[in-house]
Amino acid sequence: MTAKSDANAIPSVWAREQREVQQPALNRAAIVREAVLMLDAEGIDALSMRKLGARLKAGATSLYRHVATKEELMELAVDEVCAEILVPSPQRAREDWRTAVSEAALSFRGTALDHPWLASVLGQAGLAYLGPNLMSFSDRLAALFAAAGFPEPSRAIDTVLGYVIGMSTTEAAWLTTVARSGETEAGFIARLMPAARVAVADHEHLTEAYAPVEDVDPAEIREVKFAYGLEVVLDGLALRLPPAA
Repeated sequence: MTAKSDANAIPSVWAREQREVQQPALNRAAIVREAVLMLDAEGIDALSMRKLGARLKAGATSLYRHVATKEELMELAVDEVCAEILVPSPQRAREDWRTAVSEAALSFRGTALDHPWLASVLGQAGLAYLGPNLMSFSDRLAALFAAAGFPEPSRAIDTVLGYVIGMSTTEAAWLTTVARSGETEAGFIARLMPAARVAVADHEHLTEAYAPVEDVDPAEIREVKFAYGLEVVLDGLALRLPPAA
């Protein structure tokens, strides 16, 4: 059971007229919260309206009264977790725009790692960017770059988010693989390294990357890599600032 089809309708929950549904025991907010918990625990492939309904002790038909499709549910879930991303005030950007932008980027990365499915579906979840939380995030980020003096804030935003989403997608996929192994990240790497070193033995420029790292925290390595790339991105953006800024 889905919403009435319309060939001219925009396929997004944010573009569809919302109807009030009198069902106090089940509402859209509760459905979305449970969907996020399910996505965090089991991943995108495990999410279905039937399984979600079972978790909520309701039939899939009951869910469809609040959310028309699974695609709409994903839009709502994306917007729900984007409320967790913190963006400093424009005043912070006037004082030190690099630090302010770095804090926003790090908060985005943290949210993406807390919800490993997020980064990989941002570009696929319909028109999720029309949601109120993502709209608010984008507006606050635009205010940050405008306060820093960037003449075209949207281009600076696209540059930073392109880097953050790309890195977070790769990092979340890696951590998902580790989690499925049932091992710690350090333990998983230690078990993988012998085979990896054999694989790079004939590739001199790759050998250094697989040097012993037993005494280094894997999370710290990932943080250093992310910070390095972010600094490079900000270095490039700094060249686009007008002299007065």
